[in-house]
Amino acid sequence: MVELQDLESRLGERLIRDPELVAPYARDSSRAEPEGQPLAVVLARDTEDVAAALAWATEHRVPVSVRGAGTGLAGGANAYPDGVVISLANMTEVLQLDVANRTATVQAGVITAELDALARESGLFFPPDPASARTCTVGGNIATNAGGLRCVAHGVTNDSIAALVVVLADGRIMRTGARTRKNVVGYDLTSLFVGSEGTLGVITEATVRLKPVPPGTPRTFRASFTTLEEAGAAVTAIVNGPAQPEVLELMDAFSVEIIESFQPSGLTVPAGAMLVGQTVGLDAAAKAETITAICRAEGATDTEISESDSLLEARRLSNPALNARGLKISCDVGVPVAALSEVFQGVAALAARHGKRVSTVAHAGDGNLHCTVESPDSVAGIAEADALIDDITKLAISLGGTISGEHGIGSVKRHELPWQLDDAALDVQRAIKAALDPHGILTPERGI
Repeated sequence: MVELQDLESRLGERLIRDPELVAPYARDSSRAEPEGQPLAVVLARDTEDVAAALAWATEHRVPVSVRGAGTGLAGGANAYPDGVVISLANMTEVLQLDVANRTATVQAGVITAELDALARESGLFFPPDPASARTCTVGGNIATNAGGLRCVAHGVTNDSIAALVVVLADGRIMRTGARTRKNVVGYDLTSLFVGSEGTLGVITEATVRLKPVPPGTPRTFRASFTTLEEAGAAVTAIVNGPAQPEVLELMDAFSVEIIESFQPSGLTVPAGAMLVGQTVGLDAAAKAETITAICRAEGATDTEISESDSLLEARRLSNPALNARGLKISCDVGVPVAALSEVFQGVAALAARHGKRVSTVAHAGDGNLHCTVESPDSVAGIAEADALIDDITKLAISLGGTISGEHGIGSVKRHELPWQLDDAALDVQRAIKAALDPHGILTPERGI
């Protein structure tokens, strides 16, 4: 194909066309299947490579999907038939670590946990902390506005982004934001692109905000409950209490059972649910004591405080453990924290009505639930599980919640958008998309 040869002459060996080499880049970690075989993969090394690829794609009207580490769970990075995949996985350079101003400028393919580890060598840390932090990329976190375990204390990814370099659909390179603490010049284009899931442009570099590592020794804590509802009430009491945790996670009994069978760590499966979390600072021990006391007042059957991170490591194993068990139909709904008990009751009722077991793991401190349905891996089984997930999503919306707290929309949740957004909001989003990508080459039919 002459047109592809044109791109190959520009990129050389950074354009791969061999179907066997292309295949690993054709999908993300979601249950969504790739729509077809792409023409090629661009192994971008810098912003200019991405600009060349997008200019070519716009000229020839070729659909583009954008991929970091492929850890996304919404089907947003899957390949298009006869499309091009732009991989940012080789863009792994930390361009600047500015300790004095507490920022770092990185290429999009830098692994989240590796940036955090580098910052900690200078007494700083990178607040975003998805459960997949050891494998996901900073660019992917930004594209989905990812959350994670430390959200309750530090917010989502957008709260840590100062500036971006973005390549637009026609290949133009744009810079947004500033390294200053305050910046009110023009529209907030940085926030527009954070969470845009590759539909408006390709983020190739980011200047992120870092924070000082809290002094003292962190404490992790655990509290076991007879019911999910009691655990939900405890979360509400903790969030509104005098001692604020940096991490506050929930695992129901089914989830703990699955995690322990996947990698035993000595956790006792609770009757209903388990809260795990962490406190930091010079008063970490006192805060952990206050929080576990609140848990006991809300019905916890037993509690534990430790200097070990093993409890949080168990929580990070939830995704691989569920995947190994074959549970892959899930959601990432969010509700106001005060509605946790009610949503847990509702999920239990829906699971019983559908005749399915549901695993619930939650970033409880910010009301973000990951409900995963146990169902046969067949067309009928997947359809049944999807029906239950849709009902859980509608329940969350009825409680003032959202269809996605951190994974994004992609292709998996696109049918749910009208459940949350009104016609005017959808029209505005489509107008922005049309203005920035008039030929619709960037991640078409996903995200919005």
